[in-house]
Amino acid sequence: QVQLAESGGGLVQAGGSLRLSCAASGPTNSNYDMGWFRQAPGKEREFISAINRSGGSIAYKDALKGRFTISRDSAKNTVYLQMNSLTPEDTAVYYCAADFSKSNVVQSRIVDYDYWGQGTQVTVSS
Repeated sequence: QVQLAESGGGLVQAGGSLRLSCAASGPTNSNYDMGWFRQAPGKEREFISAINRSGGSIAYKDALKGRFTISRDSAKNTVYLQMNSLTPEDTAVYYCAADFSKSNVVQSRIVDYDYWGQGTQVTVSS
């Protein structure tokens, strides 16, 4: 059973930065794409970014390009999300997810991901 554990969330002032981590454990063999999503209170879960298993293909939600950066360390089975210039609108629970399909394209839909972490809260104060 694959398990994902997010960390790095917390309270930050507007304009600040946070780096989230997502550690995968279990029978992964690093053979999966990873995605980051977030869900703000009263809103649907939305796609942020995804990176494929080799790290060579990356996608971002257009509105977040330039502020958020995804990366992965396959040796550590860990994916990161660097978030800069945070605003109160970035306040949400952030989730990582793993896609074990053999697609050559990173996915942005929730239904395409097989495993999910429990989420980590990010709160940005004004």
